[in-house]
Amino acid sequence: MSQLFVRTGVDFASRQQLLAHIGEEMLAKGVVQQSYPAALLAREENYPTGIALERHGIAIPHCEASHALSPALYLIRPRTPVYFQQADDDGDIAASLIIALIVENPAAQLTLLRKLFSELQNPNTLDALLNAADDDLARCFRETILEPETCGQA
Repeated sequence: MSQLFVRTGVDFASRQQLLAHIGEEMLAKGVVQQSYPAALLAREENYPTGIALERHGIAIPHCEASHALSPALYLIRPRTPVYFQQADDDGDIAASLIIALIVENPAAQLTLLRKLFSELQNPNTLDALLNAADDDLARCFRETILEPETCGQA
């Protein structure tokens, strides 16, 4: 099971500043190796992770599993959207939700990316995440993305 970290209501001047923040925070949490911050920045430059969905933009920054120490997810819901280059286009999108993946196993990374992309294509799911109270975002993410089958069960 991945650790889940959440940050809301913060401002970033650029995606580079946001990515540097992710690197520093994940180092501080002990879930990545010293090589992670630079690898994350380099990966984003070569393989952008911005995704334009029906009503909102998101970004799913990640890098090679070799930079991870333990699996984690870091959700960031900035006060104002941060511009990321689109994964499938040269244009930029305004990302309202950033989901950084730290995965040790490359196969698990691909599975998690597919699940995220599938679940987040539902506009209601993304709206729920964007509108959840700050202190409820982690629970909402777990129930709608990671463990939807347990949602509503006692």
